[in-house]
Amino acid sequence: MPNERSDEVLLKQSFDRLQSEFDRFSTDFYEALFRRAPELRHLFREDLAGQGMKFLTTLREIIMHAQDAAGQSERFRELGSYHARIGISAKDFAPMEEALIETLADILGEDFTPELEQAWRRAYADISAKMIGKGGMS
Repeated sequence: MPNERSDEVLLKQSFDRLQSEFDRFSTDFYEALFRRAPELRHLFREDLAGQGMKFLTTLREIIMHAQDAAGQSERFRELGSYHARIGISAKDFAPMEEALIETLADILGEDFTPELEQAWRRAYADISAKMIGKGGMS
C-alpha cells in the first residue's frame, strides 16, 4: 500500500522533469482536455500556453507545499471558488484528470511508471476533492 511520503517523493521528482518541458506541457494538457471535453473550451482564454503555465505553476505550488495543510486549505477554497465562478463543475474534473495523465505519460515516456501514474491519480483525486468541497462546486 502506498504512503503519502513515497507519493510526495515521486510527484516532486516527476514535477522537476516536467519543468524542463514547461512549454510543451502548457499546451499539450489543454489540447488533451479539449479533445475529451470540447464543451469546456469557451471557459479558458485563447492563450493556451499562458493558461498552461498558470495551471502548471498552481500544480507545482500544491505539490511542493502538500504538507502545509492549513495554508493549503485557503488555497483550495480560492481555487475551487474561482473555478466554480467561471463555470467549472465537479463533473469537469474527470476529463481534466485524464488529460493530465495523458500529458504526463507523453512527456515522461517510459519514466511514467504504473506506480507514478497511481501517485498522480491519488494526488489529483485529493486536490480535486478539496477544490470541489471547499469551492462549493456541484
